[in-house]
Amino acid sequence: MIPVGFVLPPDEATLDILGAFLEEEPDIFEVAPETLWQQVEGRLHTNDYHALFLSMGRRSGQRFLAHGVGYSVGGGGSAAEVYRRAQWRAAMARDQALFQFLWYTDHLGITAPAGQNTALPLPLPMTAEAAECVRLRLDEMSTVVPVVGIENPASHFVCGNPLDEPAFIRSVLQNPSRRLLLDLANVFAMASNLGFDAEEYLAALPLDQVIEIHMAGGTDSDPRWLPGGRSLRLDGHDGPIPPEVWRLLDVALPRCSHLRAIVLERMEGTIADSDVGLLREEMRRLRSCVVKQAA
Repeated sequence: MIPVGFVLPPDEATLDILGAFLEEEPDIFEVAPETLWQQVEGRLHTNDYHALFLSMGRRSGQRFLAHGVGYSVGGGGSAAEVYRRAQWRAAMARDQALFQFLWYTDHLGITAPAGQNTALPLPLPMTAEAAECVRLRLDEMSTVVPVVGIENPASHFVCGNPLDEPAFIRSVLQNPSRRLLLDLANVFAMASNLGFDAEEYLAALPLDQVIEIHMAGGTDSDPRWLPGGRSLRLDGHDGPIPPEVWRLLDVALPRCSHLRAIVLERMEGTIADSDVGLLREEMRRLRSCVVKQAA
């Protein structure tokens, strides 16, 4: 049966609230590698969450997935970027020996141009050169964790027609051993903000290469942020999964023939005691979707 998992939040208060939930509900844990480290004198060292999450996995027997935002899979070949990625891979190699990640994915985009951290991924030009750059970064990642892939983005702008992005993703993943993490909340957010049909976008993606699906909620931005008063859909992971994302799951699930996990995302600091019941319901609904699909 396809496991249904949860992203471990690097926040003590949130972990306290989720205590029993994390022991009882997830079939698998996902962690962001960068939440396991701290930078000291230019080098990456483990932090307190590293030991805590590792102990949670050992105690529960759950396996781990790695999903990062910081490797900068669209990054180039400047000396600063090459050095930074080497540091990243060295830290990942140390962690792989302990966590035994089943696979390692990162966001499609660039997060460290010239070695400077942008925190969130910037979109790439949808060109053959950019696709080749991402393929090279995936090759680098696979020297540490053999199974690697990218997540479809939730960009607020794109360098071209957003409906050309699935073809670009196909180009990036032309090696059939490379995988796609399909984030359905991202598809919904981009379709809402950029005005395209989410199902048309979804149909053009290489769904046969999807290894994992992310499900999450979000919120709309404050209309005071933009001069025209427009709100944007934010990839905030800070609320319940909306009906539109559940509908996209119904559409996508039968087409993801190599799916190996579904993971619920919820951002640390956005969970109150009153939210735990909802998270349990969402986990169980996801599990029922898997059972229904397998029947």
